[in-house]
Amino acid sequence: MAIPLGTENKKQVYILIALGVLLACAAAYFIKSTFMGPSTPAVAVTAPRLASVPPEAAKSRTAATPASAGPDAQKLSNAGIDPALHMEKLLLSEELEYEGTGRNIFSAESAQPVIEPPLKSARNDQAVNMAPPAPVIPKPPAIDLRYFGYTQNKDKSVQAFFVHGGDVFAAHSGEIVDHRYKVGNILPTSVQVTDLGYNNTQTLPFQPN
Repeated sequence: MAIPLGTENKKQVYILIALGVLLACAAAYFIKSTFMGPSTPAVAVTAPRLASVPPEAAKSRTAATPASAGPDAQKLSNAGIDPALHMEKLLLSEELEYEGTGRNIFSAESAQPVIEPPLKSARNDQAVNMAPPAPVIPKPPAIDLRYFGYTQNKDKSVQAFFVHGGDVFAAHSGEIVDHRYKVGNILPTSVQVTDLGYNNTQTLPFQPN
């Protein structure tokens, strides 16, 4: 046969059950945190935000501590400096006399020194040394033609014969031999030939075989 419980007994039972549940949760949390580690993620640490600095303060800070600052310089002391004026030392300096062997530059009555005239003008030598050398004009080579004969045509025009290496050329006055030599006045004893490469005219003598 069940025994009915009173209202106060029911409240005490409920309180005991709630306390048991709280103790069980606390024990489970303690065991989990001890043996399994924290389950909450790590919180990121943010750098502290600096307050904005006015431009005038930034300039003064830069001037006070430059980026290329080095060690401090040595500061000298003026403890050993004597500001007094010593008249006896000034009198000693005034009693000094100039004893040089040449002209006294402090006296207007001093005689002019004798300056010997130079043996040779240095200006002329310098001008000669500074003059540029005369340009060397290359001498044109001799014309490599041999005038060995001539002939006169019916119209009285003269034709000269030349040997150049192993080749023989026949040319009237004004014609060009071997694309280089222009024939000029033809005479029985000589002929004028101009080397077009050097613009040089030479007289070739008659040289028979």
